[in-house]
Amino acid sequence: QVQLVESGGGSVQAGGSLRLSCVGSGYTYSNFYLTLGWFRQAPGKEREGVASIYTGGGNTYYADSVKGRFTISRDSAKNTLYLQMNSLKPEDTATYYCAADKNSKGSLSALRRQEYTYWGQGTQVTVSS
Repeated sequence: QVQLVESGGGSVQAGGSLRLSCVGSGYTYSNFYLTLGWFRQAPGKEREGVASIYTGGGNTYYADSVKGRFTISRDSAKNTLYLQMNSLKPEDTATYYCAADKNSKGSLSALRRQEYTYWGQGTQVTVSS
């Protein structure tokens, strides 16, 4: 059973930075190829894909709204996924979730929440103006 635990959320002013972490258990990156993703959900809105990475080849995908500001990365030795968020905007305020799936994905599916099997519990990010 794959388990994911996010951390690193908090409150920050616009223009600031945060780094989210997601520690996985129940698998090791070296044994499986996984697609790992970050999603977010603001109150009253659908959960949307932010970024994803495939551990088999390192392919990354980003939502247009975060390109150039957010960077997804992973540390295989620590079974940890990261999301570095720079130049934060008030519209980035949301609960952020990490997710994992055992299938590789192309550009059309990598940021679709329906494509992911395992989810963390979320961490809140609040950006004030």
